[in-house]
Amino acid sequence: MKKRILFICSHNAARSQMAEGYLREKYGDRYEAFSAGTTATAVHPLAILVMAEIGIDISGHRSKDLGGFIGQEMDVVVTVCDAAQGICPMFPWAKETIHAGFSDPAAVAGTSDEQVTAFRSIRDEITGWIDTTFGGA
Repeated sequence: MKKRILFICSHNAARSQMAEGYLREKYGDRYEAFSAGTTATAVHPLAILVMAEIGIDISGHRSKDLGGFIGQEMDVVVTVCDAAQGICPMFPWAKETIHAGFSDPAAVAGTSDEQVTAFRSIRDEITGWIDTTFGGA
């Protein structure tokens, strides 16, 4: 049986979406990946862009509210931003909770090139962390 992993971030717009897409694509034979936000918004276009650069299509993802996962048992809940970390003690359906905080690439001001660079950097941090954390399991 596949382990169920839920990535939580504040808006379910970038970090948690990238994590969900990457885990599903690379390790989908072992894990079911989900993501949600404490407040759902929309998937950030730059998250879609930088994931497409590594061959992962998240353009069909939608931002989901954490409330939609109430009562759904998860093997692991991962908070990928500090703001969402406080939510996890209130998610009793998780067997394990992990906090892996990543900076918000959407908060980077600057030129469009600087913003894309920020998204790529966070994408690479997230994918590296997932490879280390879930790749050998």
